[in-house]
Amino acid sequence: MPSALPDGEPVPADGALPPQALDGPHPAGPAAARPFGFYVHVPYCASRCGYCDFNTYTAAELRSAGGVLAGQDTYPDNVIEEIRLAARVLGAEGRELPTVRTVFFGGGTPTLLPAGELARILGAIRAEFGLAADAEVTTEANPESVDLRYLEELRAGGFDRISFGMQSARPHVLELLERRHRPGRPEECAALARKAGFAHVNLDLIYGTPGESDDDWRTSLEAAIGAGPDHVSAYSLIVEEGTRFAARVRRGEIPMTDEDVHADRYLIAEEILTAGGYEWYEVSNWAAAGDGNAAARCRHNELYWTGADWWGAGPGAHSHVGGVRWWNVKHPAAYAEALAAGRSPGAGRERLSAEDRRVERILLELRLAEGVPLSLLRAAGRAAAERALADGLLSAEPFAAGRAALTLRGRLLADAVVRDLVD
Repeated sequence: MPSALPDGEPVPADGALPPQALDGPHPAGPAAARPFGFYVHVPYCASRCGYCDFNTYTAAELRSAGGVLAGQDTYPDNVIEEIRLAARVLGAEGRELPTVRTVFFGGGTPTLLPAGELARILGAIRAEFGLAADAEVTTEANPESVDLRYLEELRAGGFDRISFGMQSARPHVLELLERRHRPGRPEECAALARKAGFAHVNLDLIYGTPGESDDDWRTSLEAAIGAGPDHVSAYSLIVEEGTRFAARVRRGEIPMTDEDVHADRYLIAEEILTAGGYEWYEVSNWAAAGDGNAAARCRHNELYWTGADWWGAGPGAHSHVGGVRWWNVKHPAAYAEALAAGRSPGAGRERLSAEDRRVERILLELRLAEGVPLSLLRAAGRAAAERALADGLLSAEPFAAGRAALTLRGRLLADAVVRDLVD
């Protein structure tokens, strides 16, 4: 089953935010002036991968006949209604609405919806808020869910960035991960996306799958680079409780991969991606190096990593505006019912204290190549940073300029470093 939502205080029926979230003190000023993005969650999948713990649903799980996902045909109208709700909430009492700088469709598999419907949702965001002239508009896609015509329709609808779930180039790894596409298909899709006019293409990879060798991982990296994306994400496999994969590990059917193996795979990724013309900018993300590096980065994810504002639309989606974070009900039926009744689909929310936000900035910004300002650290954290510098976990030049930035060795031990810095 998908992961549980956190606890929190109730969300008002009209979704209203506290005035301080919209107008309160903030380095970037009131809400209309801050970087702002939209995340649109599409909760449908043709099948569930064994390792996946995201809030997604298959036809069988939604008790639909004929392989059609229940509620899929009405989902675009539901999410458009939430976009309108967002405009009412953020524009309360005549406030100026923020211009949307990034939009990201994730899932699930957004490309299970017709391309025209994704474009219609994007059109609603444009109509209610306006899109920045250089807005980044991304959708995730499974390689088996698109063809050239579909990609051309997406591009014509305003999408300029696409992220394909490649995971591996090796058949036995894909089989264990329960991925449906054949080896080579993601690379073909990257070429089709370029042909359709997409400026930016990402390939997602997973390392550390049991049975994967170092050579398997090298093969996957080289295949990804050969496809010519301008962005590559590489994540270590995490065995989440409640998934089929975790159950198989618990029964002894699948061995856990050693942490040292994960570290070795990360070093292989850094070596091969750097040699292939990519540069890391976040622990798990590499963008094409050179003059186009800033454009190749995922600007939407940078909103998350830098604590900016975004509205998450869809079942189980999370949002953050001005220090208030909230999350929607998980099930598509409950989501649709709330909106049909004129209520916010929010399930709960929390108000972040100044200390919460300081800690989160350290946790997230330390993962970025630019690092985190030393001014955010308290005395114990500053002392820990000095030790990390001496141990070769932080880079000397940024440190001298007032920032804690991880070295390659520091990236391998990032969780331990950040634990010390937040003291």
